[in-house]
Amino acid sequence: MKRSILILSCMLSFALHALSQPASHSFALGDSAFLLDGKPLQIISGEIHYPRVHKEAWRQRLKMAKAMGLNTVSTYVFWNLHEPLKGQYDFTGNNNVAEFVRIAQEEGLWVILRPSPYVCAEWEFGGYPFWLQKEKGLIVRSKETQYLEAYRNYINAVGKQLAPLQINHGGNILMVQIENEYGSYGSDKDYLDINRKMFIDAGFDGLLYTCDPASDVVKGYLPGLLPAVNGLDDPKKVKSIIRQNHDGKGPYMIAEWYPAWFDWWGTKHHTVSPDKYTAALDAVLSNGISINMYMFHGGTTRGFMNGANYKKNISPYEPQISSYDYDAPLDEAGNTTEKFMQFRAVIQKHLPAGQILPAVPEKKKVITIPAINFTKQCSVFDHLPSAISNTTALSFEDLDQAYGFVLYRSITDGNISGVLKIKDLRDYGIIFINGKKVAVLDRRLHQDSIAIDLPKGKVTLDILVENMGRINYGEDLLKNKKGITEKVMLNNNELKDWKMYGLPFNDIASVLFKTNELVKDIPVLQKGSFELKTTGDTYLDMSNFGKGIVWVNGHNLGKYWSIGPQQTLYLPVEWMHIGSNEIVVLDLLNKGNHELKGLDHAVLDELK
Repeated sequence: MKRSILILSCMLSFALHALSQPASHSFALGDSAFLLDGKPLQIISGEIHYPRVHKEAWRQRLKMAKAMGLNTVSTYVFWNLHEPLKGQYDFTGNNNVAEFVRIAQEEGLWVILRPSPYVCAEWEFGGYPFWLQKEKGLIVRSKETQYLEAYRNYINAVGKQLAPLQINHGGNILMVQIENEYGSYGSDKDYLDINRKMFIDAGFDGLLYTCDPASDVVKGYLPGLLPAVNGLDDPKKVKSIIRQNHDGKGPYMIAEWYPAWFDWWGTKHHTVSPDKYTAALDAVLSNGISINMYMFHGGTTRGFMNGANYKKNISPYEPQISSYDYDAPLDEAGNTTEKFMQFRAVIQKHLPAGQILPAVPEKKKVITIPAINFTKQCSVFDHLPSAISNTTALSFEDLDQAYGFVLYRSITDGNISGVLKIKDLRDYGIIFINGKKVAVLDRRLHQDSIAIDLPKGKVTLDILVENMGRINYGEDLLKNKKGITEKVMLNNNELKDWKMYGLPFNDIASVLFKTNELVKDIPVLQKGSFELKTTGDTYLDMSNFGKGIVWVNGHNLGKYWSIGPQQTLYLPVEWMHIGSNEIVVLDLLNKGNHELKGLDHAVLDELK
C-alpha cells in the first residue's frame, strides 16, 4: 500500500512538473510557408529594440504590438551594451534581453532574435564595443583571429541567456538571424559559415536565417539557410529573389520593411503618410508573405548610443538624433498613430475567421511640468578628473574611454597668429584660449581648421572634444576612433605635451554644484528641481539651450542640439515621482539661459 502511494505521489509530482513547463513546439521551413507544429504560420512582426524602451514600459509596448495585430516582435541584441569592457558582461536592468523575450511570451507574442555582432540600427559603432578598436590588427566582419575570438566569447554569453528560450526548448524565439545585411559589406561564404557554426555551438540549434537588401541577397545568403529580403514589398519580386537563392522554394520573408525612416542632426524630420504603405501591406499579406516592419516602435536612443552615417565623397558625417521615433506606427512615447490604426485595419482583414484583435489601449496620460529655474551650476572646467599626460594627443580608445567627452590641454608659447588645424577631429571640438571660447569645429561641416591669435606669454590651449557617435554602416566601420585621432598643428608645426581629461559623464552623482553665476560660453552643468502633484509622460523643451545632455532623477534622457530637427526630449512617466524631481542639464554652448520649460508634445521637425 505504502509502495502504491509512493508511486502515485511520484506520478502526480511528475505530472504537475510537466504542466508547469512551457509547451515545446516545432518550427520549420515549408516549401512556401513557415510551419508551426506542422501548420502554416504567416509571421506578422514588428521591430522593437529593448534598450530603446525603458524596461518599465516593455510590457505596455508589447501589448500595443498585440493590439495592432502583430503575432511576433523582432529585436537586435547589442554587443556594446552587453560587453562594454572586454570580458565584462551585463545582462541586467535594461540589458536584460531574456526578460524582454519572456514578457513577449507572456503577452502571446513570438520573437525573432537578431544577435549578430553587427546590427547597424543607427546604433553606436553598429553595435560593436569600442574596445575592439584597441586590438591591433583586429578586423570586424572578417576571419581575422582576434575578431573571431572576441565574437565567439560574446555569442556564447548571449547563448547562455537566450538559447533556452527558443521555440524548440519551450520558449517563443521562432528563429535567429546570423550576421546582418552582410551582402552589403562582403561576400565571404566561409565567414558566414563560421557564423553559423558559432551560433550552433552557442546553443542556437533552431532555425537560422540571413537577411539582405534585394540587390545584395546573392552575396549575403548562406546556402542551406533561409535568405530573407529587406526593403521590398512587391510580392512577385520578393518571391522571385528568395526562390533564386533557396533552391526554388520559400517560405517568403521580408525581414525589414520600412514604413518610414530615421533622422540625423541638421536635416529635415522624415515622415511618410500611411496611405503610401497600406496597399503594399495588404498585397504582401494577401500573398502569404511573412513580414517584419522596421520599425513598429522606435523609442529613444538614450545616452551616447546613437550611431552615424558617412560615405566618402557622397555624404558628410551624419550623427543621428536621440529620438528614434522613426515615424513608426507606435510613436516614441508608445502611443498609437494614424499609421498604427491603418495598419491594424489591414491586418484585421487577414486574420482567421472569427478572430478579433484586442481593443487598442487609451492614449497614455500626458502632463506639462512647471518651468524649471536652475539654481546650482558647475563649469565643466571645475569638474576635471586627474589628467593623463602624453607627448602627443591620444584618441578616446587610447585613453580607454568609450563615449562622452575629452578635454585636451596644451601649454604653448604665445605672441603668434596662424592656423590651428586638428587633423581627423572626431567629431566636435570647442576651442578655448586661456579659458575663453574662440571657435567651434564641426566634423559634419568638414571643419578642422581655424585662424587664431595667441596673446603674449604662455598660453593654455584647451580643446573639448565630443564623440557624437561612431559610424554604424559601410567601410568606415574600420575607421571609427574618436577624439583627436591624429595631431594638432599650429602653422604646420605639431603641438606637443598634452594633458587629457576624460569626461564620460556616465555618472553625475560626483558633480559638485555651486550657486554662483557662471560666465557665458563656458560649458556648464546646471542643476534644478521640479515638483509634481501628478505624474504622466512629458517632454522637455530644449530649444533655448545649445547642445548637450539631460538627466532626470539620474536617468540619461539623451542628447539635444538646437540645430534640430529634434527640439524636445521625451521624459517617461516611469522615471518621475510625486514630489520633488531632480534635473541636470549639460550645455556645451552655454548662453546664460537658466530656465527650462515643459511641453505636452514632442517637437521633432524644427530646424534652426
